[in-house]
Amino acid sequence: MQEIVNMHQAKTHFSKLIAKVRLGEIVVIAMAGKPVARLVPIAQQVQRQPGSAEGLVEMSDDFNDPLPEAIVGEFYR
Repeated sequence: MQEIVNMHQAKTHFSKLIAKVRLGEIVVIAMAGKPVARLVPIAQQVQRQPGSAEGLVEMSDDFNDPLPEAIVGEFYR
């Protein structure tokens, strides 16, 4: 759901708007009736684990070899 508030409302009720955003709502702030900003929740970041994809990714032996001229030529059309 998306709520639109004017600048005065946003300044006056900022804490309440943040509480709504924390619950997953989106708040749009408008000036003179035109949207200028959007308050959105920050996605929870998953802690990355180095090496967690070990054995899941394969690369061919020629991965770093130069591309064939026919393919390189397609980049310069």
